[in-house]
Amino acid sequence: MLLACVLRVWDLAEQSGGPPPVAEGEHRVARVVDGDTLVLDTGVRVRLQGVDSPEAARDGLPAEPWAADATDFARRFVDHAGGVVRLTLTDERLDRYGRTLAFVWDGPQCLNELLVSEGLAQARLDYRFTGTMRRRLADAQRDAQDRAVGLWSRPPTPQPTDAQDAR
Repeated sequence: MLLACVLRVWDLAEQSGGPPPVAEGEHRVARVVDGDTLVLDTGVRVRLQGVDSPEAARDGLPAEPWAADATDFARRFVDHAGGVVRLTLTDERLDRYGRTLAFVWDGPQCLNELLVSEGLAQARLDYRFTGTMRRRLADAQRDAQDRAVGLWSRPPTPQPTDAQDAR
């Protein structure tokens, strides 16, 4: 049964035209695409499982608020890890674009969870991954909302200008 699952995932990757999915373990990151996508030195694109960060500018569309912050946070995380992160995988190995879905770790720190806890990504609990990680992401999002950080921050109250005061 396990072999059939592995072969199915491999076949999906080949159909998508991309490299085959990676195994769990340590991998060198070639670059951070945005807050929730990395490219490994093998060319494999990794999409962070269970989170959705704001989109960077592309295809003539402007960047969404907090996109640059999420990307910078992911870069700092990878830099702190010396460019080598540990990937853990779930039953859902590929997204609809053929990217490998993974939780990304530097020691005990999980990038997916940290992005959510800093308000730089939303938890996406509609994917297939463990109840433990589902709870961790949900708790991180509640905490970010309670602290009103990042995506959950309140817009600043407009301050009257001198021109408005003169009216």
